[in-house]
Formats: sequence, structure tokens, C-alpha cells
Amino acid sequence: MSMTDPIADYLTMIRNAIKARYTKVDIPFSRLKEEITKILLDYRYIQHYINIDDGRQGIIRIYLKYDENENSAITALKRVSKPGLRKYVKSNEIPRVLNNLGIAIMSTPKGVITDREARQHSVGGEVLCYIW
Repeated sequence: MSMTDPIADYLTMIRNAIKARYTKVDIPFSRLKEEITKILLDYRYIQHYINIDDGRQGIIRIYLKYDENENSAITALKRVSKPGLRKYVKSNEIPRVLNNLGIAIMSTPKGVITDREARQHSVGGEVLCYIW
């Protein structure tokens, strides 16, 4: 597996697990991925997650959330800022995802936060991904 874009790999692993109807997915640990996972938990896109120490890098085990009809809480994940083309926005240009039905995850001077929190704090930054 190529790790040239760890965030795109993270989103792809979750997307593939949802398509295969897995209840959990294991992802190599990084602090940025853990921060994104915390946001997914806060907005109830996943059930919960745990960090597993494997003696090397570590693993984030994410337990996916489905409803009674086996539809995932996550409809789509889209990578916005890529290593070849970064997407930075000012505080007054923060995008709205599906008219605020989804969230944009951003890396800002205040940390990794959602578009709503960035508007509250009036900070811009790099738009990492959209989730709805």
C-alpha cells in the first residue's frame, strides 16, 4: 500500500469497509487521523474507536455505524486538499457541505476542526475533506 497521501488512504479504507459492510476497520495510527476520527465520533458518523498498541506504529480500530436497514451513517467521503494541490481558504470563504448537512474537516491554527467551528472562531486553513 502506498502511503504518499495518508489522509486519502484513511478515507479510502473507511469507504471500502462501508461498501463491504464491515463493522470495523483497522487503520495505521497518526495523530492527524486520530483527530479526524474524533470529529467523526463527535458528529455520530461512527459508533466508537480504540487505539491499539502493536509495538510499532499503532492502529486505530474504528467501529462503523449502520442503521436498522444496514445503511451507513456515512454516505460519502471526499478528499479536497491533496499533496499536489493544497486547498486553503480564508475565514470568510469556508465552504458549506450539502447546505450544512455534511461537514468539512479543516486543519487550522486552532487544530483539526470542522467548518462550523472554524466559522465560530473566524479562522481559515486547509480543507482536508468533506463528509456527508
